[in-house]
Amino acid sequence: MDSLLYVILAVLGLSFLIFIHELGHYYMARKVGMRVETFAIGFGKPIFSWVRANGEKWQIGWLPFGGYVKIAGTDLEKDQDPYAVKDGFFAKTPWERLKVAFMGPFVNLAFALGLFSLLWVGGGREKNFSEFTGKLGWVDPKSELYAHGVRPGDEITEYNDRAFQSAKDHIYAPMTSGSPQIDVKGFKVDYAAGKKIPFDYNVHSYPHPYSMEKGFLTAGITNSGSFVIYNRMPDGSENPLTEGSPLIDSGIQYGDRIVWVDGEQIFSLPQLNRILNESRALLTIQRGDKTLLVRVPRVKIQELKLDLQYREELVDWQFEAGLNAFKVRDLYTIPYDLSNDAAVEERLKFIDKDNENEAFPTQLYSSMEEPLQAGDKIIALDGTPIKHSSQLLDRLQKNRVNIIVERNANDLKKISWKDADAYFDHQVRWKEIAKIAQSIGTAKPVQSEGIFFLLKPVAPKMRVEFAATAEKQARFTKEVGEQRKQIEAIEDPDKRAQALRLLDEHEKQLLLGLPNVQDRKVNYNPVPTEQFSNVFGEIWRTLTALFTGALNPKWITGPIGIVQVMTDNWMVSFKEVIFWMGAISLNLGVLNLLPIPMLDGGTIMISFIEMITGKRMHPKTMEKVILPFAVLMIGFFIFLTYNDLSRLLGGFMK
Repeated sequence: MDSLLYVILAVLGLSFLIFIHELGHYYMARKVGMRVETFAIGFGKPIFSWVRANGEKWQIGWLPFGGYVKIAGTDLEKDQDPYAVKDGFFAKTPWERLKVAFMGPFVNLAFALGLFSLLWVGGGREKNFSEFTGKLGWVDPKSELYAHGVRPGDEITEYNDRAFQSAKDHIYAPMTSGSPQIDVKGFKVDYAAGKKIPFDYNVHSYPHPYSMEKGFLTAGITNSGSFVIYNRMPDGSENPLTEGSPLIDSGIQYGDRIVWVDGEQIFSLPQLNRILNESRALLTIQRGDKTLLVRVPRVKIQELKLDLQYREELVDWQFEAGLNAFKVRDLYTIPYDLSNDAAVEERLKFIDKDNENEAFPTQLYSSMEEPLQAGDKIIALDGTPIKHSSQLLDRLQKNRVNIIVERNANDLKKISWKDADAYFDHQVRWKEIAKIAQSIGTAKPVQSEGIFFLLKPVAPKMRVEFAATAEKQARFTKEVGEQRKQIEAIEDPDKRAQALRLLDEHEKQLLLGLPNVQDRKVNYNPVPTEQFSNVFGEIWRTLTALFTGALNPKWITGPIGIVQVMTDNWMVSFKEVIFWMGAISLNLGVLNLLPIPMLDGGTIMISFIEMITGKRMHPKTMEKVILPFAVLMIGFFIFLTYNDLSRLLGGFMK
């Protein structure tokens, strides 16, 4: 019921923006002495109408996505001269016609600025840190940026010499550049040393790895940085851990922010999920007089080339570890030849070269993944001390992760979006985190330092494992099976293969059972003119890309999509509605000023031509100019509506 109410409010909001647009035309038409015949909100047959004392007909059409002011002389019989109609639109001077055409868009532009001013006076909007940070949350390992060493936590400052403004730029830049090459500038950040090193790379855009839509591009940055916080729900209600969550006995508390997992600082939930699913083990090793943490591949024994002697040693360790219920080939190990006391002797080779390249990639995620060296002594696995390789083999059969959280319940101050990145850097406090991390697996582990706490090691679970009963497991299996059937019915082979890949990843994904992970909130409150300029810049960039062919029109939102956006934001907050009303009003104003016949900009252009040449445009010439554009506008409207419905119905129409 609430959803229906929000849809109605969204339609009324869009209708209001159209109303004030047409009211601007109406006001100026009356002011310059034009005779208005009809004032309409919506198209189609009127569902309600009335006639004013001066003869004007006002009406509301059944289709609310539009409207018009019909002025005398604008809709005549064939061969009638529109310039001869008394008090008609064309009977007035070009300058008066220009003012009438301009007033509609002007009202929308002024209304947008007014709403942005209202937001500013009201203190701005509460937004997520991830929406405006230049910090990166995840970089696609197959991207050129990743190959150049750009990683989560690094910062973007420019795309194609345009200053970074928000997370939308990660999408806009590759989609609207007009070229497959994207110039990306920013900083590589060394949080341990507190240093930032500038970079400038020219990379190619390519299909987004997580998108089902062809033509959806990325430069390699798939997520912005974010805080990963476990807390109560925003309304203060409980947010219990998922049933069967590995974190239940870990010591995690409301307000905890996950900052470190298995040697890596955490910059986003996607990055956390990738670390959980990389099948790597956290080792504490002794290298000379240094104690180090490293992340090494955790692989099945059957993937490795083993000589007879080492295979026999593995069988002995299997027996000592009590793993006789398993075939040795199905056990997990690390790809190194080890001595009985877990000292590294040499790296092992893989049977399949692809598996070897995956385990030891050319481009390392971080220095934590550098290969072990001969002589390295393994003293702990996942924080648990070991002395013998049999103990290592035993512990490797279950993947566990170590997690450090920031526990700072008193830090509730509101942060400006301008200061959010600096606040993020300040909260890193790498020395305190490192003191805990470097003690993991040693004789004297440090459980806490300042506001940072080490949780008990946890073993991530696959989605199906969260279904505690046979009934829930059967339901989960059935749902996955139904999804697989739907995907297999997709005609496009590339889209089908992509969907199956994503479904397999989703089904087998290891999780911690964190519910409703939250980001840190920031206060976004630019001055009205800056907000106006930002939205105008997005519109202009989109239009430029659209008219140059850089952007496929299918990505443009139509009336139904606009109503959906408005509906979604009614569910968020009234301030979000105010912003989107302003943004849509600005869109209406700008689009109607385009110099295209059928739009106000076309009328303004014709008026300018008449003012410069001193000659009136012949009615038949005007008709020949307007008619093809009218057909194109109707076709484009239908095209946008079709795409809106396709997105809304989840691809049912495709």
